[in-house]
Amino acid sequence: MNIWIRRIHRWLAVAFTAGFIANFFVVGQEPYPVWAGVAALLPLGLLLLTGWYMFVLPYVAKWRRGRSSGAQE
Repeated sequence: MNIWIRRIHRWLAVAFTAGFIANFFVVGQEPYPVWAGVAALLPLGLLLLTGWYMFVLPYVAKWRRGRSSGAQE
């Protein structure tokens, strides 16, 4: 599952970059198209979730190792 989360995170980074570039080009238009903001913010929110998961993963693994070794004593 960790491999899939990393792959999804990478592709979300590509989608965010494309949305950001699109937003950069349409920011001067009147009226401002809503799709441009959503195109950047939706992948950013998902990047946040997958990033948190990958950030916390080593701490959870360490906590589980410590807990399992403590039960054997």
